[in-house]
Amino acid sequence: MTDLLLVFSTFASEDDAARVVRALVAERLVACGSLLPGARSIYRWKGEVADQREVVALMKTRKQDWPALLSRLHELHPYEVPECIAVRLAAGAPKYLAWLEEALGPEAG
Repeated sequence: MTDLLLVFSTFASEDDAARVVRALVAERLVACGSLLPGARSIYRWKGEVADQREVVALMKTRKQDWPALLSRLHELHPYEVPECIAVRLAAGAPKYLAWLEEALGPEAG
Protein backbone atom coordinates (compact mmCIF):
# COMPACT_ATOMS: atom_id res chain seq x y z
CA MET A 1 0.00 0.00 0.00
CA THR A 2 1.31 3.45 -0.90
CA ASP A 3 0.69 6.82 0.74
CA LEU A 4 -0.76 8.09 -2.54
CA LEU A 5 -4.43 8.77 -3.21
CA LEU A 6 -6.65 8.78 -6.27
CA VAL A 7 -9.20 11.56 -5.73
CA PHE A 8 -12.54 11.78 -7.54
CA SER A 9 -14.58 14.92 -8.06
CA THR A 10 -17.36 15.84 -10.48
CA PHE A 11 -18.09 19.14 -12.22
CA ALA A 12 -20.93 20.55 -14.30
CA SER A 13 -18.59 21.63 -17.11
CA GLU A 14 -15.21 20.80 -18.53
CA ASP A 15 -14.18 24.46 -18.14
CA ASP A 16 -14.90 24.39 -14.39
CA ALA A 17 -13.06 21.09 -14.01
CA ALA A 18 -10.03 22.36 -15.93
CA ARG A 19 -9.93 25.63 -13.95
CA VAL A 20 -10.00 23.85 -10.59
CA VAL A 21 -7.57 21.06 -11.52
CA ARG A 22 -5.15 23.55 -13.08
CA ALA A 23 -5.12 25.56 -9.84
CA LEU A 24 -4.58 22.44 -7.72
CA VAL A 25 -1.67 21.33 -9.94
CA ALA A 26 -0.12 24.82 -9.83
CA GLU A 27 -0.38 24.78 -6.02
CA ARG A 28 1.16 21.27 -5.90
CA LEU A 29 -1.86 19.85 -4.11
CA VAL A 30 -2.29 17.30 -6.91
CA ALA A 31 0.35 15.98 -9.29
CA CYS A 32 -2.08 15.71 -12.18
CA GLY A 33 -5.72 15.44 -13.06
CA SER A 34 -7.51 13.60 -15.84
CA LEU A 35 -10.83 15.00 -17.01
CA LEU A 36 -13.44 12.53 -18.21
CA PRO A 37 -16.37 14.35 -19.83
CA GLY A 38 -19.61 12.58 -20.64
CA ALA A 39 -20.42 11.11 -17.24
CA ARG A 40 -24.08 10.88 -16.32
CA SER A 41 -24.83 11.31 -12.63
CA ILE A 42 -28.14 10.34 -11.09
CA TYR A 43 -28.46 11.40 -7.46
CA ARG A 44 -30.83 12.73 -4.83
CA TRP A 45 -30.49 16.45 -4.14
CA LYS A 46 -32.79 18.56 -1.96
CA GLY A 47 -35.58 15.98 -2.04
CA GLU A 48 -35.53 15.44 -5.80
CA VAL A 49 -33.82 12.94 -8.08
CA ALA A 50 -31.41 14.75 -10.40
CA ASP A 51 -30.09 13.37 -13.69
CA GLN A 52 -27.21 15.44 -15.08
CA ARG A 53 -24.23 15.28 -17.39
CA GLU A 54 -20.97 15.90 -15.54
CA VAL A 55 -17.22 15.79 -15.97
CA VAL A 56 -15.30 13.44 -13.68
CA ALA A 57 -11.87 14.61 -12.54
CA LEU A 58 -9.40 11.95 -11.40
CA MET A 59 -6.57 13.52 -9.42
CA LYS A 60 -3.48 12.04 -7.78
CA THR A 61 -2.06 13.28 -4.51
CA ARG A 62 -0.40 12.18 -1.26
CA LYS A 63 -2.28 11.19 1.87
CA GLN A 64 -0.46 13.95 3.79
CA ASP A 65 -1.83 16.56 1.36
CA TRP A 66 -5.46 15.41 1.68
CA PRO A 67 -6.60 17.99 4.29
CA ALA A 68 -5.18 20.94 2.30
CA LEU A 69 -6.53 19.55 -0.98
CA LEU A 70 -10.00 19.05 0.47
CA SER A 71 -10.06 22.57 1.89
CA ARG A 72 -8.84 24.16 -1.34
CA LEU A 73 -11.19 22.12 -3.52
CA HIS A 74 -14.14 23.38 -1.47
CA GLU A 75 -12.92 26.97 -1.97
CA LEU A 76 -12.55 26.59 -5.75
CA HIS A 77 -15.45 24.28 -6.62
CA PRO A 78 -18.67 25.86 -7.89
CA TYR A 79 -20.93 23.19 -6.31
CA GLU A 80 -22.52 23.82 -2.91
CA VAL A 81 -21.49 20.28 -1.85
CA PRO A 82 -18.73 19.06 -4.17
CA GLU A 83 -17.96 15.38 -4.48
CA CYS A 84 -14.48 14.73 -3.18
CA ILE A 85 -13.61 11.16 -2.34
CA ALA A 86 -10.28 9.40 -2.27
CA VAL A 87 -9.01 5.86 -2.43
CA ARG A 88 -5.52 4.68 -1.51
CA LEU A 89 -3.32 3.43 -4.32
CA ALA A 90 -2.34 -0.13 -3.49
CA ALA A 91 0.47 -0.17 -6.07
CA GLY A 92 1.68 1.45 -9.25
CA ALA A 93 4.52 1.47 -11.73
CA PRO A 94 7.62 2.52 -9.75
CA LYS A 95 8.66 5.22 -12.23
CA TYR A 96 5.15 6.70 -12.26
CA LEU A 97 4.90 6.72 -8.48
CA ALA A 98 8.32 8.42 -8.29
CA TRP A 99 7.11 11.05 -10.76
CA LEU A 100 4.00 11.68 -8.64
CA GLU A 101 6.15 12.24 -5.55
CA GLU A 102 8.47 14.57 -7.49
CA ALA A 103 5.55 16.56 -8.94
CA LEU A 104 4.11 17.04 -5.44
CA GLY A 105 7.39 17.96 -3.80
CA PRO A 106 8.82 21.44 -3.35
CA GLU A 107 9.77 23.29 -6.50
CA ALA A 108 13.46 22.92 -7.34
CA GLY A 109 15.59 26.02 -7.46
